Amino acid sequence: MKRPVFISSTIVLFILIFSACNQKPKPKVSSAKVEKAEAGITIPNFNADSAYAFVKAQTDFGPRVPGSSAHAECAQWLVATFKKYTPYVEYQEFRSRAYNNKTLSGKNIIASFNPEARARIMLSAHWDSRPYADHDPDPAFHRTPIDGANDGASGVGVLIEIARLLHARQPPVGVDIVLFDLEDYGPPQDSQNEGNNEAWGLGSQYWSKNPHKTNYHARFVILLDMVGAKDARFLQEGFSMHFAPDKVKKVWDVAHRLGYQEYFINKQGGYINDDHYFINDIRNIPAIDIIHLDPASSNGSFFEYWHTMGDSIDKIDKTTLRVVGDVVLTVVFEER
Repeated sequence: MKRPVFISSTIVLFILIFSACNQKPKPKVSSAKVEKAEAGITIPNFNADSAYAFVKAQTDFGPRVPGSSAHAECAQWLVATFKKYTPYVEYQEFRSRAYNNKTLSGKNIIASFNPEARARIMLSAHWDSRPYADHDPDPAFHRTPIDGANDGASGVGVLIEIARLLHARQPPVGVDIVLFDLEDYGPPQDSQNEGNNEAWGLGSQYWSKNPHKTNYHARFVILLDMVGAKDARFLQEGFSMHFAPDKVKKVWDVAHRLGYQEYFINKQGGYINDDHYFINDIRNIPAIDIIHLDPASSNGSFFEYWHTMGDSIDKIDKTTLRVVGDVVLTVVFEER
């Protein structure tokens, strides 16, 4: 996941005031049974243990940096896993030039459900991991690849578990799960190219210009990024509010109805130049980002181990995975 985009001094001031005036509560999920959907609508039960296993399976390959054996092996595993749940799985292979003029080979991975439905929702995450631990407190690791358990693998794990559930119960609308590659191959923080926003999200930029289906359109897109850390806080990301405020409200309203208001906070966070930005800007599909944002964090408003060697499987919390999975599944199955 790339760094925040600082739009203006007003936004910076907002973040500083919010950080100073709000103590971070410890999120808890009620032990009482939560009514997850309107009467007559059955929502599949999200299995956090299964999602966690899918996250761990990715990190077991090692850092999934483009061009590495771990990257190639994980891509094969992702396709094989999706094919257990739907026959409609495809690679979108592409080549893109990185910030350092290196030509990279990428693979966006798409799995579709209820393909005949005209009304569609797109769910997405990035599956590559950062080649640099450039925010690690130890400078010796600043050019070392990271496992990316939260930053990448968590969102993918949630989406694979959703795919498993969609296989068992067809959704009322079409669903396309798109895993983007080359999201995190941006310049290190000490690079002269560090401020180049288009150096990030290369896979989503390519897909937005060349969707997997001609004239593809979805009602909206939900992007998951860093959705597995303990006590995660999902503020309403700035570009999501700019491009698709009604979709943000839809998702956050569902979260609050399910009792997850300590995770999904009704406060606007910073502007993050994530994959959803390019889907909005290039493809003109309303896209929102469910992303861990914490203005009180000492690490770029993100979770503590963002772009460090500490972004490992032991930081993944099953409760957070379940909260996010419950919310996304409810949104999908309540769509008509």
